[in-house]
Amino acid sequence: MYTYLIFEIFAWAAGVIAFIVFLEHLIQRKSVRIFLKRKWAWIPLAVMLISILIGVFSNKTYAPGFAMPLFMHSMAPGKVPPTLPFVNVFNFFRNETRFDRVADIGRDPNDVPSAITRTSPTEVKIDVHVKEVISEVAPGIYFNYWTFDGTVPGPMYRVREGDTVILSITNDISSLHHHNIDLHAVTGQGGGASLTNVMPGETKTIKWKAINQGLFIYHCAMPNVSTHNSHGQYGLILVEPKEGLPKVDKEFYIVQGELYTMGQLGKKGLTVFDSKALLDGLPNYVTFNGKIENTPRMQAKVGDKIRMYVGNGGVNLISSFHVIGEIFDTVYPEGGMGEGSSMLKNVQTTAVLPGGSTIVEFTVDVPGKFLLVDHALSRMNKGAWAVLEVTGDENPSLYSQVPNEYKINSTSTASSRQEIINEKTEYGVMQNMEGH
Repeated sequence: MYTYLIFEIFAWAAGVIAFIVFLEHLIQRKSVRIFLKRKWAWIPLAVMLISILIGVFSNKTYAPGFAMPLFMHSMAPGKVPPTLPFVNVFNFFRNETRFDRVADIGRDPNDVPSAITRTSPTEVKIDVHVKEVISEVAPGIYFNYWTFDGTVPGPMYRVREGDTVILSITNDISSLHHHNIDLHAVTGQGGGASLTNVMPGETKTIKWKAINQGLFIYHCAMPNVSTHNSHGQYGLILVEPKEGLPKVDKEFYIVQGELYTMGQLGKKGLTVFDSKALLDGLPNYVTFNGKIENTPRMQAKVGDKIRMYVGNGGVNLISSFHVIGEIFDTVYPEGGMGEGSSMLKNVQTTAVLPGGSTIVEFTVDVPGKFLLVDHALSRMNKGAWAVLEVTGDENPSLYSQVPNEYKINSTSTASSRQEIINEKTEYGVMQNMEGH
């Protein structure tokens, strides 16, 4: 984890020492000493030094939270402007031994709570554990994640409309920062954040009632809010309608997020948060469930009806969620449901806003590896993709390759083209039967 960082520090140190040695030898030269003894020789040096100081002063910037609401200024961590990140970097390395190393930061997309079968409201208890850890974004690339329950996203929670929720949040003693939780499903100041500010080692408990059905984001709202969210502090909570949701065969949990790191895309070793990139909205990594996927974790069979709970932890980018090779039979736009909500049919790509969600449903009709993407496709290069692996029988009448001898000539008549299509379909069916 530290190999590349050690090389980088060594290169900087060696360069500085070499420059100092060079200056020392330069000053030892007789001609240089004679020049420096002249009174007027110091005038341009003094002017240069004063100009540098004036230039630094005139370029003074505020800390990232200066434009936030006044009542949040006192809680905003860090007074160092984004153009001078090294003080924050030093503070991180001074304390990094406190953080646990997590082998796999990415929340398993199969980790969806079971559907609620009860028919009346009840009291639900939720325990949230906040912890700052170090884990891999991709092999050999490490980042300091801030998490709910040790993964990104945090757990998916599932309650029923009308339930009373008792939520306790504990900030691990190893944390460097204060944290809290804002659930968009909560009606009340800060969505719970104003009552759950916890310092390291502290626990607080709140009670709230789930009065609105839908799929909602939750996240840390401790100022600077965008900093906490872009370290991985977000997740989804589903408030099921009283009558429940239609039955499906498979449910998956996907949340898109952004990581802002110093250095270029793919820089190996331990990478440090870049507040300037955050303000500019230029993440090095855009991920599904916290890291770049290396092994497909979602499996289904031909004929399965799939439901995906999709969120966007933000903090800057709108996600254009799409599954390559499938059409969404049903979409719950922005995670809304219930009377007055619009369910969409036969949708190719759906928008998921920062701090928003959607639910998509579709049936897988053919086998294969289906890519989940943000269809702002350059983000695939930054990690915004995952794989749904579908097994089962082929369906050549729906999807198959055409043998060369059955290619249709563009000059053929409509009737002859239809005859060839019919013949091609029969050929595909026969081949499939022979294969079985």
